[in-house]
Amino acid sequence: MRLLMKLMAPAIFWLAYGLFRSRLLRSSKRKHDLVMKLFRFAADNGSRRALSVYGHLLHFRGEGIANRIQGALYLERAAGMGDARACYQMGRISEQGFEHRFSPDPVRALHYYRLAAQQRHPLALRRLVEVYRDGGLGQTPDPAERARWEALIPDSAGA
Repeated sequence: MRLLMKLMAPAIFWLAYGLFRSRLLRSSKRKHDLVMKLFRFAADNGSRRALSVYGHLLHFRGEGIANRIQGALYLERAAGMGDARACYQMGRISEQGFEHRFSPDPVRALHYYRLAAQQRHPLALRRLVEVYRDGGLGQTPDPAERARWEALIPDSAGA
């Protein structure tokens, strides 16, 4: 049964995502509750995309500290599965800290930024360029590292 739920999780995620993006019943509380339950089902059954989207919704739009912490935990799981957006968000959370559950950790933030940047996440690339240009997150300015990450930014290719 558990295997069946894991196999269904990606399809459930896409159903939830389609409903979430749909204009149909845009301000309906029932639709919102259904979509959030579907996202949670897919996330709890291992859908990387659901972990990322649901985690983002809870962390940045959730009501109350408990929901925001839970969202960060879902993002952490998605980042562990290699989701670039979740890696970037975990970099931000690790850099700034959040409540008592996530204390500021520059080493961890740098790790997540690098994971996201390796997948060409534009904000992570820009953050690493800043880190190696100005120093930060425990790093000293390093022109070679800065150039390495800057070369991956799409806008700087032709500049």
